[in-house]
Amino acid sequence: MTTIGISLGDVTGIGPEVTLKALALERERRDAGFVILGDGKHLRALNQSLGLNLALKDYAGSVAPGEAAICETLPKPLPEKLEQGASEAALAAVSWLREGANRCLNGELAAMVTAPVNKESIVRARQRFVGQTEFLSELAGAKRTAMMLLGEDDRGRWLRVALATTHVPLKSVSEQLTKEKIVLTIELAAEACGKLGLARARVAVCGLNPHAGEGGQMGNEEITTIGPAVEVARQKGLDVSGPHSADALFYYAYRGDYDAVVAMYHDQGLVPLKMVGFEKGVNWTLGLPFIRTSPDHGTAYDIAGQGKANPSSMVAAIGLAKQLAVHI
Repeated sequence: MTTIGISLGDVTGIGPEVTLKALALERERRDAGFVILGDGKHLRALNQSLGLNLALKDYAGSVAPGEAAICETLPKPLPEKLEQGASEAALAAVSWLREGANRCLNGELAAMVTAPVNKESIVRARQRFVGQTEFLSELAGAKRTAMMLLGEDDRGRWLRVALATTHVPLKSVSEQLTKEKIVLTIELAAEACGKLGLARARVAVCGLNPHAGEGGQMGNEEITTIGPAVEVARQKGLDVSGPHSADALFYYAYRGDYDAVVAMYHDQGLVPLKMVGFEKGVNWTLGLPFIRTSPDHGTAYDIAGQGKANPSSMVAAIGLAKQLAVHI
């Protein structure tokens, strides 16, 4: 039986709400058990206020299909009343993230789904933190990782976007790009297509500059770095093309000409992805020694605690984690 861990994220955001709403849907499917790494008192109170009637038991080493159990790892419960972005919530989120990853590494959990955290509040709590992807990569000692975002529209049309750079300022993207990093991202994107059971793994690579540099007239990264990386990947036998002008490429990927896109920086890939699948987008960390997915949204402090958060992205993240756990 597949056991999926869920790290609860920032409890002052919508993570707990979308987690419980998603698990309310999962209890009827009965194809996995769930271990929530989080605060039991907070979760049980929220379960009651939302009227979900989930049978949240204390984790004792195993869960049955359709069951959800709470694994408390903090020395004491969190305070009942916390301001949004409170340091206690930020530190707890990091603790649960670390605990879930360690339990995946020791084989106790088949996969981990991570609810949203707030990077600013974690850094303000004096933790060195760039993002969950980077945190988990460092913890696992994984040097060859990349972030892939997946989403589909209401007609079942997908975008799958892997990022050559992640959480870096726009002015630093060019200096962060290397041929080796782009080749790695292409390889991981192609490998992901296979893990998803796709019939092919056709990967298209974005240029960095407008119109993919116009032959060097608007930047030369396409000539010096991106193009050579594409050629290396092609010589390795991968079905890859580029660099393409990003403004046109996503249209062709969206209509199905390509199975995955490699974007050069965060917003280049995530803006079109979120336009297509904002409510069902999933973040998948490629290259980790365990499965990690997450909903493709943040803590949404503006609607936290109001009972109106949409759990669709969390549902999709759980669904992908289950799919990968069965087939990998």
